[in-house]
Amino acid sequence: MRLFLSTYVNKVDRKGRVSVPAPFRAVLSGQNSAGIVAFRSFKYPALDCSSLARVEEMAAQLETLPQFSEEFENLASLFADMRELPFDSEGRIMLPDHMLEFAGITESVAFVGQSTTFQIWEPAAHEAHQQAMRQAARDKKLTLPAARPAAPVPGSVQGSNP
Repeated sequence: MRLFLSTYVNKVDRKGRVSVPAPFRAVLSGQNSAGIVAFRSFKYPALDCSSLARVEEMAAQLETLPQFSEEFENLASLFADMRELPFDSEGRIMLPDHMLEFAGITESVAFVGQSTTFQIWEPAAHEAHQQAMRQAARDKKLTLPAARPAAPVPGSVQGSNP
């Protein structure tokens, strides 16, 4: 599995185009779409972004919910907000005006890796958010769960000492 890692800040041109960082384009290469999918975050003044394949996984997860339930209807609304943003010949995308406005983006953007997805932020807003999240993690003493132990090898004896 290839992951979106690190944070990159790139300039937005006067037409709303921005170059997607080469490492992010490398993660996206080989997918069934030559671009990204972006939508306005439900939680932050940022854009949530991923590959089309990841969006297809999200759709499959949505389909596990009862179709006319409130949960289904609320979560399905995010698909109406999604936009496929194709790469141009220089690896740039054009961010729609409503997305630029939502995220407060004017001159530059921060591409923020988040494992299998990434976000696009106004850089100063992201820096403040990052500091707040790191402080919250320290205050709550958060940590990642321990790795699951490997499955026992068939035929081996676990937990015995000679």
